[in-house]
Amino acid sequence: MNLEVKKEGEFSYFESEGSGTPIVLLHGLMGALSNFGDLIAHFNGKNKVVLPLLPFFDIPLRKLSVTTLMEHVAKFIEYKGFDQVYVLGNSLGGHIAQLYAMEYPQKVKGMILTGSSGLFESAMGTTFPKRGNYEFIKNKCEGVFYRPEVATKELVDEIYFLVNDLRRAMSIVAVAKSAVRHNLENDLHKIKTNTLIVWGVQDTVTPLWVGEKFHELLVNSELVRIEETGHAPMMERPDEFNQVLESFVNRVEDGSFPASKKEAYTIA
Repeated sequence: MNLEVKKEGEFSYFESEGSGTPIVLLHGLMGALSNFGDLIAHFNGKNKVVLPLLPFFDIPLRKLSVTTLMEHVAKFIEYKGFDQVYVLGNSLGGHIAQLYAMEYPQKVKGMILTGSSGLFESAMGTTFPKRGNYEFIKNKCEGVFYRPEVATKELVDEIYFLVNDLRRAMSIVAVAKSAVRHNLENDLHKIKTNTLIVWGVQDTVTPLWVGEKFHELLVNSELVRIEETGHAPMMERPDEFNQVLESFVNRVEDGSFPASKKEAYTIA
């Protein structure tokens, strides 16, 4: 399907067709619309899927933080006139989703975290990315996945371009440092919303214990582990991810999502 990005005022975003409660996708620092292609196709005609492009490179460095990015998302959701949404965040996008759920609990019908920051992460670190070294960037990209071939040349080229642009590289580091400073461990109990946690068992950026810790601290959460999967389950195991997500949405909609802890389970 055509993943056309709209530009309206300060917002650039993709929006699919659908009549169900909107699912707002929040990408990570190195994420892009293409990361969610299978998810968007799966839900086309069901729930409206919306992906705002986060303005990492437009916000002045002195103001750039996970909080300012969350505020941008809040303004976008208000601009679109959505009464309630599902917020789905991968990596840094999950961090932003948590902040949004804390600040606007009445707007969040459900939250989905996958490979999320907020407690711990170990990506490129908070130092300046190694610029000009294509092989280093290629290895870093491949290390995000259980199957290195998921890191296509197109994906590696895109990341290589980002870190070799000085202004963009500085923005990446600024946001990464902000995420590390803004640890949410002591605040997660405030989030009461229905939460689905989907985690790759072989995630080396945010290891499995991080997903398990989220499950422990979020009072109304369900944890699904997916084997042979790294930091981006929606890319590596899209069929399984989409089935789990659709089940969660359906249960929230009909009121059958558990109001108390459910045992975590693993998909082989």
